[in-house]
Amino acid sequence: QVRLVESGGGLVQAGGSLRLSCAASGGAFSSVDMGWFRQAPGKEREFVAANSWTGGNAYLGKFGDSVKGRCTISRDNAMKTVYLQIRNLGPEDTAVYYCAVLLAGTTSVRYWGQGTQVTVSS
Repeated sequence: QVRLVESGGGLVQAGGSLRLSCAASGGAFSSVDMGWFRQAPGKEREFVAANSWTGGNAYLGKFGDSVKGRCTISRDNAMKTVYLQIRNLGPEDTAVYYCAVLLAGTTSVRYWGQGTQVTVSS
């Protein structure tokens, strides 16, 4: 059973940036695609970004519309950790951010993390 634990959430000022981490355990992290999603209050969960374990182009340029141009996803296989950076934050980025293991080459989720709250103050 894969376990995902997100960290790095909290209160951030508008215009700032955030870096979230997702540490994985219990599975072959280096051979799975990973993704980030978020859910704002009263809204459906939405895709943010994804990263292929092959380093290939499956998710190249594929970001959620609301973060496109402001977002970077990366991973450290040795640390079994995937990272999400979002710059130029606004109140609309306030959400619970979830890490996920994806079915290869897709944004379909196999495993979810428990989520970390990010609140952006204006």
